[in-house]
Amino acid sequence: MSADPSAPFLDIEQAVYTYPGRPPVVDGIDWRLDAGGFHCLVGRSGCGKTTLLKLAAGLLTPQSGRVRLWDGTPAVPGPKLGYVFQAPTLLEWRRVVDNVLLPVSLQRRPTADDIEHAYELLEMLGLADHARHYPRQLSGGQQSRAALARALILRPALLLLDEPFAALDAITRGELQDDLMRMCRLRKTTVLFVTHDIGEAVYLGDRVAVMHQGRMAADLRVDLPAPRTQSMRHGAAFNAHCAQVFDIMNGARP
Repeated sequence: MSADPSAPFLDIEQAVYTYPGRPPVVDGIDWRLDAGGFHCLVGRSGCGKTTLLKLAAGLLTPQSGRVRLWDGTPAVPGPKLGYVFQAPTLLEWRRVVDNVLLPVSLQRRPTADDIEHAYELLEMLGLADHARHYPRQLSGGQQSRAALARALILRPALLLLDEPFAALDAITRGELQDDLMRMCRLRKTTVLFVTHDIGEAVYLGDRVAVMHQGRMAADLRVDLPAPRTQSMRHGAAFNAHCAQVFDIMNGARP
């Protein structure tokens, strides 16, 4: 079955999630993600954005409402979805290429094609020379690249990322942002990227959604030319988008 181009790739309808003894951290969210789009989600700390990401990934189940993929099936962990955490979470006792192949290894023995694909991903991310190294021999940015390759090894239709570059220096972070955009455009991967960094969201996103106190305050189209370049950050259009997102995070109406 192929996706209906008129239907949302991921459809979140009136999703509610509450932790015991607390008001809803996700409170009646309606949000639709278009196929092939790069969707960023920003908000203040504690607004519920990571919980919403976990609902989208099927790691949590909404207590009311629903989260469905384009084919009508509930979002559940599996090969359709790739996930990149805040920390790279590489296995220290496995070499880099074996870390990349881990999602395959959990299902079956990797084939020659799987191994070739892993090396192709590492080549695209500038890690070909480090394929036989262990994670402790990599820099923080290299570990993040290996984690991205691992998330892409099964060719997921939806890639979910939870502030994956937050701990990196500005230059490395910019390089990884460009790598991520290039690879997802090449593969036509739909992306949901959570960040607290407004500039990162505007730079990466085709759309930027803003959460505020468990609700969706806005879902904004980012009208910047492609391909994105780091020099755009100094332009008036980029900064106007950032200012709009900042104001909505502070309670202004979109």
